[in-house]
Amino acid sequence: MGEHDVIRCGRLSYFNIDMETNNERLARLLDKANTLPLRPGVYIMKNSDGKVVYVGKSRKLKNRVSQYFQNSQKDYKTTKMVASVHDFDFFLCDTEMEALTLENVLIKEHYPKYNINLKDSKSYPYIKVTTAEEYPRLVVTRTRGADRAKYFGPYSGAGVAYNIIDTLSKTLGLPNCKRQFPRDIGKERPCIYYQIGQCMGTCKKGSSKSDYDAAITTSLKVLGGDFALAKEELEKRMYRFAEAENFEAAAKCRDSIASLEKISERQKVVSSPKAEQDVVALYSDDKCSVISVFYIRGGMLIDKDEFVFSADEIISPEDIPTFLCGLYSTREYIPREVLLYDDTDEESLLALSELLSEKAGRKITVHCPMRGEMKKLCKMVYDNAAEKAAKFKESSERDNKMLIKLASLLSLEKAPSRIEAYDISNFGKEHITAGMIVAKDGKLKKKDYRSFSIRTTDGIDDYGAMREALSRRIAHLSDEEGSFSERPDLILIDGGAGHVGTVRALFAEFGVNIPVYGMVKDEHHKTRALTDGQNDISIAREQSVFVFIYGLQEEVHRYSVGRMTDAKRKTLKHSVLEDIKGIGPAKAKKILKAAGSLAKLKSASVSEMAQMGITEKDALAISEYFKSKQE
Repeated sequence: MGEHDVIRCGRLSYFNIDMETNNERLARLLDKANTLPLRPGVYIMKNSDGKVVYVGKSRKLKNRVSQYFQNSQKDYKTTKMVASVHDFDFFLCDTEMEALTLENVLIKEHYPKYNINLKDSKSYPYIKVTTAEEYPRLVVTRTRGADRAKYFGPYSGAGVAYNIIDTLSKTLGLPNCKRQFPRDIGKERPCIYYQIGQCMGTCKKGSSKSDYDAAITTSLKVLGGDFALAKEELEKRMYRFAEAENFEAAAKCRDSIASLEKISERQKVVSSPKAEQDVVALYSDDKCSVISVFYIRGGMLIDKDEFVFSADEIISPEDIPTFLCGLYSTREYIPREVLLYDDTDEESLLALSELLSEKAGRKITVHCPMRGEMKKLCKMVYDNAAEKAAKFKESSERDNKMLIKLASLLSLEKAPSRIEAYDISNFGKEHITAGMIVAKDGKLKKKDYRSFSIRTTDGIDDYGAMREALSRRIAHLSDEEGSFSERPDLILIDGGAGHVGTVRALFAEFGVNIPVYGMVKDEHHKTRALTDGQNDISIAREQSVFVFIYGLQEEVHRYSVGRMTDAKRKTLKHSVLEDIKGIGPAKAKKILKAAGSLAKLKSASVSEMAQMGITEKDALAISEYFKSKQE
């Protein structure tokens, strides 16, 4: 089915109205909504510029869309969205499943401001036990294949999966190296992990295959939730080592038991032994919304995800099917049963079940338990979402108070919502990089980070590099979309009065009015104060502000150095000299060794290169190449 195969009728035309009151606007939109049919479909709310601000679906378009413009009580987020609506379009569909599919297509196409947005499009990791191999291995994978292996998960992050494998490997003595068995048995000496008792030494000639198989069997039991067997085996080994007065080995067994108990604490028994479910619950109020998802495999809670949405993003129980479509579009695997806490009408549940079944290639059931143990499980997930929301609001309140204090210290008109911080890093005269990090409402917004490869400075010139980076940044202030379209409320520079003066002069030149301050360091390279270019403003007495600024300064330095290092690493793999006709990898390496550095080579004349031992032909080619690059 194509993206727009579900469309049954055209869209209504726009009203070109320049001047109308709010009541007239709502009346006009309500009249238009009342002309819609009582059929499934998708509606698209647009502002006065024609930009899509919200996409929704309904089984009965007329009833749903008209509710927005009636004089009735609405929550804060919906009220804010409706206030921005100038007109709407609609698409009719045959079924609710078609409407759900089209809604997801349009949300991904337009990224509306008020729709919930899954902020990560990651695939989720699994632990794979390659049971089809003679010597099975434990590996992390993001895809499930029909390969006779056993899969456990998904887990919320690769770190969780790797930590579990690491714990099992050390606990049970499984090899965690790149050697392949039985191919590499007896070829090399056992590594240090065998010497310290964290590996059974499968690579040794004459190693026990039965011991290896027993460790794999125990791993499968642990990953499946049976910790008692593994604990019993480790306790036997611990007592055996203790009786032999091998107390170091006994202590390692004791530590392994503690590590397994930590895994078991994470994986609680919450359902019947054969249960394979995802349990979803929504908590929402005027300040934020949280969707909590518990992943249950073999009756064990193996992991969970919590999705926090801002006060601007509209979400209600009716939006859960849309959320799940987005969630499972990034997932390799869908369990056979999905439980929802919020009461959802039967038609929506059937539509979602049908859509997920189509994606999974097998029957998926989505339902809302009304009573019994499954309802209690859903309530537990809801309570988890409510607790996460409470912590988020508490954290946001602290951040808001800190930003108000920062605004007071800097005499800003309002608390800065978007703060951008900049730093310059370089490797000698090469790979000069400006890093930009972003904090939104007091929290780092890593997807908005950017780096600038500085091109206009000749040698080490922090001021010139900062000027270039900020001039490129402000060139995008008029962008309609993307992270650069958001105007910063405050810019912080990792530097002193000179850096601030350079940027303020640049802003004055372009008529830009954004507050700029420098983050000044002391002789120990620690954050000391902020400067406006003339006066230092102490932040030491405001602990929350100091911690925040210190964190920004460290983060922007880490990021800029990392981006510069990445650029340097690329040149280590491929020299720019290899782009010159007649110079290959071996000759490029020889020329760089003769010159001492690329910077020296760039500034050298043909005769100076000849003195370095470079042939006249190559020297001319190198000189012409760098001359053309400068031009």
